[in-house]
Amino acid sequence: MNVENILAAAAARGAQLGLAYSGAVSPAEAWALRQQLPGSVIVDVRSAAEWQFVGVVPDAVRIELRSYPGMVPNPGFVTQLQQQVDKSATVLFICRSGARSDEAARLAAEAGYSQVYNVLEGFEGDRDAAQHRGSVNGWKAAGLPWMQG
Repeated sequence: MNVENILAAAAARGAQLGLAYSGAVSPAEAWALRQQLPGSVIVDVRSAAEWQFVGVVPDAVRIELRSYPGMVPNPGFVTQLQQQVDKSATVLFICRSGARSDEAARLAAEAGYSQVYNVLEGFEGDRDAAQHRGSVNGWKAAGLPWMQG
């Protein structure tokens, strides 16, 4: 996977999905971009409880979009993002399954970030037949690097 092909595929997905930001990438594509594209940053927008109990992507910037319990919105999300991630960075947002990261990507684009991507499937992915996450798809199921928070 090379950077140009990944970004082209991400932009095509973004257009197909009608996204208000640069595009969407698979977990494997996000990892490839993080390794090959200088200035790329993975931003994990899950809750601190998820980071602690489910695991994290090594070297990801962690900014809660919503806090546990109650999934209360973080009113300082954009300010914290601006303090920790340069607007010229290629920003790859990840959450549990891809929904909160979509919301974060929209907020980042509205705040002036120009290279914004959602990591589809998220860290844990969809539920399996037993209603468990982490085996069907997502970052962990793809066998990508992670560690216990």
